[in-house]
Amino acid sequence: MQRLRVPVLMVLGVAVVFIAVSPYLVMLLTALKPSDELFLSPATIVPQQWEWSNFIDVWTVAPIATYLRNSLLVTVCATAIVLVAAVPAAYYVARHRFRGRTPFLLFVLLTQMIAPTAVLIGIYRQFRLVDMIDNWFALILVNAAFNMAFAVWILVGFFSSIPEELEEAARLDGATRFGVLRRIVLPLAGPGMVTAAIFTFVAVWNEYVLALTLISSDEKKPLSVGITGFIGQYDVQYQYLFATAVIGIVPVVIMFALIEKKLAGGLTAGAVK
Repeated sequence: MQRLRVPVLMVLGVAVVFIAVSPYLVMLLTALKPSDELFLSPATIVPQQWEWSNFIDVWTVAPIATYLRNSLLVTVCATAIVLVAAVPAAYYVARHRFRGRTPFLLFVLLTQMIAPTAVLIGIYRQFRLVDMIDNWFALILVNAAFNMAFAVWILVGFFSSIPEELEEAARLDGATRFGVLRRIVLPLAGPGMVTAAIFTFVAVWNEYVLALTLISSDEKKPLSVGITGFIGQYDVQYQYLFATAVIGIVPVVIMFALIEKKLAGGLTAGAVK
């Protein structure tokens, strides 16, 4: 039985990976089909004719480059705002036992239970009053606000796990509080910051409802909204729809590939002098 354990686990692992990857594989194969193969009966998964030009034509059929630029702008700015605001807030909460600390953390967690659609009308009316509809800044602020609580909650746990004795030793050596935060605390809390950045980036990149409500002009739409242009009333251009979806995955995959190294390095950063 012990000899069979490893092969069985390997087979189960491959099966789980295949189940998880299969929707993306079908999406990629559909993106490589010509339009006349999309509605064949019986349907085929593998294209009979590989239409690689779909990934080139889609850039001219729709302003994909503009959608990608808008998504990157909104996502990067919202993620930066979340980290800049969440780091000092989480550090203060982790290092100070003020009155109402526990209710505050519970309130932060409670805000994550509020769906954006529940307050969508109020958000729209507020930004309409200040004439910020169809404005990137409005979308950046809203996305940052909805992801701030989760980032604070994660970072509080990471900052709390760092021994205060390290900070006290650094202050005895003459380091300022900002120097302690920059040289000691932040390197040790690197995995937490990376985790907060990843969740915020992916959440903002995939956000649809808020972008659909606050952005109306085509030149300002993010990819999550612009991709719906391939869905018409009487026709759906599946080959271009899935090709754009594949293109939209690439930035997220690149971000994970870049951050993975920093995440592994952050586990030991600052631990050895």
